[in-house]
Amino acid sequence: MTDAPPTDALDRIDSALARIEAAASRYRDLLSASEARNDALRTRVAEAIATLDALILAEEA
Repeated sequence: MTDAPPTDALDRIDSALARIEAAASRYRDLLSASEARNDALRTRVAEAIATLDALILAEEA
């Protein structure tokens, strides 16, 4: 009996783990970029609302 089949299986498992780790890394990068865009958008919306509030207050005065 040779150890080729178990070695092949271990190689396939190692390859699968490498693919999973690479996919997880890409997901983390995408999530980080998405969070940054969300923060920037939230800031812009808050600024726009503040501007609108100021305009409304100026019109009411």
